[in-house]
Amino acid sequence: MKALVYYGPLDVRVSEMPDPEIEQPTDVLVQITTTNICGSDLHMYDGRTNIEAGRIFGHENMGRVVEVGKAVMKVKVGDMVCMPFNIGCGHCKNCERKLTAFCLTMNPGFAGAAYGFAGMGPYEGGQAEYLRVPYGDFNCLILPEDASEKENDYAMLSDIFPTGYHATELAGVKPGESVVIYGAGPVGLMATLSARIRGADKIMVVDSHPDRLRLAEELGGIPIDMSKGSAVDQVLDLTDGQGADRGCECVGYQCCNKHGQEQSNVTMNELVQAVKATGSIGVVGVFVQEDPKSKEELQKKGHMDFDFGSFWMKGQSIATGQANVKSYNRELCALISSGKAKPSAIVSHELSLDEAPDAYKHFNARDKGWTKVVLKPGKTSSNKK
Repeated sequence: MKALVYYGPLDVRVSEMPDPEIEQPTDVLVQITTTNICGSDLHMYDGRTNIEAGRIFGHENMGRVVEVGKAVMKVKVGDMVCMPFNIGCGHCKNCERKLTAFCLTMNPGFAGAAYGFAGMGPYEGGQAEYLRVPYGDFNCLILPEDASEKENDYAMLSDIFPTGYHATELAGVKPGESVVIYGAGPVGLMATLSARIRGADKIMVVDSHPDRLRLAEELGGIPIDMSKGSAVDQVLDLTDGQGADRGCECVGYQCCNKHGQEQSNVTMNELVQAVKATGSIGVVGVFVQEDPKSKEELQKKGHMDFDFGSFWMKGQSIATGQANVKSYNRELCALISSGKAKPSAIVSHELSLDEAPDAYKHFNARDKGWTKVVLKPGKTSSNKK
């Protein structure tokens, strides 16, 4: 099969790889019809992680079931399915508590597994023609009959829509409240949509890219351009000097300051300033345990210079971690099916798998108009949305 393979920093290529096979009776094989490039893929693409050469990228995957193991009872050949990026066993203590991002069995020695991701187990990714799905009955979400019609919407259920929602859940966003979201990338935009779904009254979105801020405004957010002045001051001005009730961090450790220079602590410290006393902050941007190639000495060890004094004095709270996708994907799927949510609104490019290497270059550079890229392994031609 054809697959997008990592060969080294800034070097991904479409190569011929062995077809996946049924390895366990609980496995499902899926022919991938849509797979997305995620901002988290860029950490590996940049060479900032320990991903091995020869691995297939891709953790945002959707497709049609082509084969099932003998022990698979629910999923059938022909079903259209979307897979959470985190792989769960369904029966460990954490999976039983719906904490599927922290499965205790799929990646021994580490709580959590995922497709095609550094440190998250041996599972190949889905930026390929086919994908093996372990524990298929548990990890496949069978999609409604309109799956083909709304394919780009349902594909967002694999990661960014539930992750954006998870940010608002961790922050505790309630109806009528104000929320500030740092980052207008795909996850930040999905947090914007999610905050609106949860009934937030004022949704402020901080970024420095005008095209992404325009999308945030279309989704119901108030754009705050950090390149044109202090984002904290703009948030305080919009909240009568009190700060937002809730905050969401949707960027991660490769965030940048207003000058475009990488500074791992900037979003976290600005959230402490921009969120009111006793407010809460949800963090879904990726922060790693070590980052040896960082220019910051603290960040090399996965640490940061965090303004804990102000955080403590303001009585704020923080909740963090990857999204437990299965806690949200059925409900969010229903919103898509009913027409009450359209996460594909952020898709800027729909490309063939062969065009993935070039797409990575543009997406990594944050080139204008490159907001969210979906790959169609079954297509040979491409078009911009």
